[in-house]
Amino acid sequence: MILFSAKISEKHQTRLKEEFTEQQFIMCSSMDEASAYLKAAEILVTYGEDLTPELIEHAAQLKWIMVLSAGMDRMPFDAIKAKGILVTNARGIHKTPMAEYAISMLLQVYRQANTLMEKEKAHEWDRNVRMEELNGKTVLVAGAGAIGQEVARLAKAFQMKTIGLSRSGEQREYFDENYQSTELESLLPETDIIVSVLPSTKETKEFYTYEHFKKLPKHAVFLNMGRGDAVKTEVILDAIRNKEIAHAVLDVFEEEPLPNDHPFWDEENITVTPHLSGISKLYQTRALDIFEENLKIYLQGKDDYVNKIDVSRGY
Repeated sequence: MILFSAKISEKHQTRLKEEFTEQQFIMCSSMDEASAYLKAAEILVTYGEDLTPELIEHAAQLKWIMVLSAGMDRMPFDAIKAKGILVTNARGIHKTPMAEYAISMLLQVYRQANTLMEKEKAHEWDRNVRMEELNGKTVLVAGAGAIGQEVARLAKAFQMKTIGLSRSGEQREYFDENYQSTELESLLPETDIIVSVLPSTKETKEFYTYEHFKKLPKHAVFLNMGRGDAVKTEVILDAIRNKEIAHAVLDVFEEEPLPNDHPFWDEENITVTPHLSGISKLYQTRALDIFEENLKIYLQGKDDYVNKIDVSRGY
């Protein structure tokens, strides 16, 4: 039995049932609804946030969990590992919308979009607004996976220097240079922009410190669209208020939704967006394409899964 606790459209449900006619699909809209079928399910398709150790223990027949998202930080990996359950996810499907988000927000900062809109509303003709270019800037992308590589690919169109930061430091496509995460400090003085797409892991929690921001040039821009716990709120506020950096663009936060009285909202040099950098009309289509490919592999008894997760590391 293939059980969905992730709500998907009727169009996608029909497509799956027509493609895999010999499989039994139980389509639910939530884990509250799906839990009644969980004990008999062999495959579970979920967004990942609805699983608990108790549910994993109850899932007596479960062999594979397909997560229709890239974020894995709320998964009960200890319970999953204990039962030897395969986990795959939809890593990579966010690369197009998130890379476009990063470039669009950087353009807004450097081309003074907020200032221009304010002056337009005020009917003010001001040709002294200071415009800057992305051309020639050095962008350091922390997290050199699929999303980071797409950011770098688009950045090259603006003739930017691209630096990739990852745990391994392996050479990745579209980066001029690649370094290990432990080398971050030495790179900061020559970095104009940091784009953070780090996942939430033990290694990346509170990854950025105030000392990191002090080492950046005063004109630097920090953009975080990975996970909010990569940097503490107080660190960003201090860096902005003490003018260690020029601007921060934040799509993710330690606390979400961001409270309406949070100080980020009122900081002129902080741009807040509500965790939407990865949103796209094509989200489900792309995620289910990966599921379909992996389902064929699973039914053939092979092991070359797309986005197989190391449950010991959580990614």
